[in-house]
Amino acid sequence: MGTSWFDQFMAAFLGERTPPEQIFSEHQSPERIWEMTGSEAPDVLVVDDEPQVRQIVASYLEREGFRVRTAADGNAALAELAKKRPDLVVLDLMLPGVDGLTVLKRLRASGDQVPVIVLSAKGQESERVAGLELGADDYLAKPASPREVAARVRAVLRRSGSGGPESITVGNMEIDLSGRRLHQDEVEVELTPKEFDLLVQLASTPGEVHSRADLLRDVWGSSPDWQDPGTVTVHMRRLRRKLEADPANPVHLVTVYGVGYRFDP
Repeated sequence: MGTSWFDQFMAAFLGERTPPEQIFSEHQSPERIWEMTGSEAPDVLVVDDEPQVRQIVASYLEREGFRVRTAADGNAALAELAKKRPDLVVLDLMLPGVDGLTVLKRLRASGDQVPVIVLSAKGQESERVAGLELGADDYLAKPASPREVAARVRAVLRRSGSGGPESITVGNMEIDLSGRRLHQDEVEVELTPKEFDLLVQLASTPGEVHSRADLLRDVWGSSPDWQDPGTVTVHMRRLRRKLEADPANPVHLVTVYGVGYRFDP
């Protein structure tokens, strides 16, 4: 008998239970990005009828610093949406009663453009197309690891400009997200588009380690199967030359050997 998508989802989750000290430095936590920007953490509504999936996704997003509400079916989701508009919805399609596609259809018909990421075991192309045509902003087929869900949530919020800060101030750097400009010690630093995106990805989660594969996925929309991970290394080297007083001994753009890169304020 083959492994079910749920077993694969659980395996992906358990396989990502990295000890916190390997993910965050001693003085950092996911919530600090919102504290540093003076912004309220984005509110995410997670809708899934599987209690374990709902709890795992919600717990991981909370660990990443988001405020999270949950709903177990379509009617409960519509009630939560009517009560308070979230900054983003993670929506399962196969829900009891009112299904996910109907929830999405009603949202868009009402003119509500709240960002929606569809997370569903329905991974066939026709279902993905239907969700996207109804106005979903992204589509993830189960099993998807909680870490990927969190990365997609951050990416969609950045693209939509919903629920996120307009700027990030970390150490001596001020990153203007809407204007895509960087000032260090009040002096503007010119960055290429990809250098800027890479810096934002790292600075948005201070203290968290990102592998080169993670950065290829989240910044370039690619993977090691399609693009040389050395691309990340080259861009990191360029960023260090522009931002670090001593690029050979970086203070902010730190290498975690054998794992990836970390941003320290």
